[in-house]
Amino acid sequence: MATIVGLDIGKETIRAVELENAEKARPTVLRFHEVPVPEGAVRSGEVRELHTVTAAIKRLWSAGGFKSKDVVIGMGNQRVLARELTVPKMGLTQIRESLPFQVQDMLPVPVADALLDFYPISEGVGEQGPVVNGLLVAAIKESVLANVSAVQQAGLKPVHVDLIPFALSRVLIRGAYARGTVAIVDIGASTTHIVVTSNGVPQFVRMIPAGGEDITRAIAGRLDVSDQQAEAIKRARGLSTAPVASEQERAAAEQIHASALELLNSVRNTLNYFANSRQNEPIQAIVLAGGGSNLIGLAQALGDTTRIQVIPSDAFATVDQSRLVKGTTAEAQQSMIVALGLAMGSAA
Repeated sequence: MATIVGLDIGKETIRAVELENAEKARPTVLRFHEVPVPEGAVRSGEVRELHTVTAAIKRLWSAGGFKSKDVVIGMGNQRVLARELTVPKMGLTQIRESLPFQVQDMLPVPVADALLDFYPISEGVGEQGPVVNGLLVAAIKESVLANVSAVQQAGLKPVHVDLIPFALSRVLIRGAYARGTVAIVDIGASTTHIVVTSNGVPQFVRMIPAGGEDITRAIAGRLDVSDQQAEAIKRARGLSTAPVASEQERAAAEQIHASALELLNSVRNTLNYFANSRQNEPIQAIVLAGGGSNLIGLAQALGDTTRIQVIPSDAFATVDQSRLVKGTTAEAQQSMIVALGLAMGSAA
C-alpha cells in the first residue's frame, strides 16, 4: 500500500508523519517522529543552513523508521502571502497562467521572484460577467527552493509543496467542525496561522509574524534571564491570576500578560476584519492549536478577547492509528498537526 510523509520544518524541530490511505475518510497514521535542529539552521520555517538541515532530515528518517521517500513540504511564514482574489471565469490552468499579469501590485517582490498559485473557492457574477472567487497564494521562490533542496539532498522526493494553513484545515475542520463558519488559530513559535473556513472550505488566511517565542523573549529581556529560564517561567506561570510571591514573579506575570494581550489583540483584529467583510458569515467557534496555545489560561483569554467560543484541537480524532502510534501523549499528537495535514493533502 502506497504511503506518503508530511514534513514540517520548524525553527527548533523537524517533524514527520507517515500516512497510509491518505485519500480515505479515515486515513491511517503509521508512524511519526521528530528531531531537533541547531539554532539558526531554520528561521521561521525557512532553511538557512542547507547541510545542517539535510543531515537532520536523514536522522529523522532513520530514527523514525519511515518507509516512504515521497514527501509533502509545508510553507507558511512571513515570506508567504495568501490573499482573496477574484478573476474572470476560466479553467484553473488558464487562471494560474494569467496570475503573473494580474497580481504584481499585490506582491512585495517582482513576479519573477515569486511562486504563484490559485485556490478556487466559489463562482459568481461580476460587472464583466462570470467570475471565480478564490485565494492567491504567493511564496518567495528562494525560500521554497531552499526547503525543497534540503529534502532532495536527504535522498527524498518532494511531491508537493503545500500551504500550512491549508494543512491545518484538513486536520482540524472535520466532523462537526466541517459545518458552518469556524476559525483555526494555530500559535507557533514565531508565526500564528489564522484560517477561517465555511462548510470546511478555507475562505480567509492570514499569517501573523508573532508567536510563543515572542513572549519568551520579552520575559527574558524584562527579567534579564536566559531564554531557557524565561521559557520555564512562562510555562509555569502562564496567564494565571494567582498571587505573586516576589518582585521577579510580579514582573514576569505583568510581562506575560502584556505580551500575550498584544498577540491576542492581533488575532482579534484579524478575525474582526473577516467579520466586517463577511457580515452574513459570523464565526461560530475558534479551534485553538499549536505549541503556543499550551500557555496556561490562553484559551480563556482568547475567548474573552474575541467573544467567540474556543475549542481545543484534537488532531488525531478523525484518523486511525497504527500500533506504533497508539498510546502516545496528546501533546505529542498535537505537535504533529501540521505534518499530518500535509500528508493528508497528498490526496487532493
